[in-house]
Amino acid sequence: MIEPRIETISEKKLIGKRLTMSFAHYNIGELWQSFAPRRKEITNNLTIDLISLVIYGPEHFIDFKPTNEFERWAAVEVADFESVPTGMETFILPGGLYAVFDYKGSSADHSIFQYIFGTWLPASNYILSNRPHFEVLGDKYKNNDPLSEEQIWIPIQPKH
Repeated sequence: MIEPRIETISEKKLIGKRLTMSFAHYNIGELWQSFAPRRKEITNNLTIDLISLVIYGPEHFIDFKPTNEFERWAAVEVADFESVPTGMETFILPGGLYAVFDYKGSSADHSIFQYIFGTWLPASNYILSNRPHFEVLGDKYKNNDPLSEEQIWIPIQPKH
């Protein structure tokens, strides 16, 4: 399968919208439908990339259930928080170590995450770090298209 590159990033400033959901009640479409038409209101973005970010609770993967709730963000990276559109929020993504997977395929195919958490991570020299997970959706991203491309960023730390 895919071997990730390991990267350390500095903190990023994001502006976007968020919703609390679970895998059992996965209303990501609702989140993006509320954010996408308004993203042009964010005027100080650093790139054209969209960021799909998830904040899991510390026990999410330890006691995994489809009903575990998490916070999902639809956002863009910005230079500063000088101008935040009404109804949107700010978020500071902490810097740190990430495994970055360059994924090609449909966003509806979740086997990449089964591979990352079930195969790659247990065999690697890393464990999950309790920081946000995110995907970078660039110009080659096409929702649910098998030719779509995105970057999947998984927060990690070395095993001790």
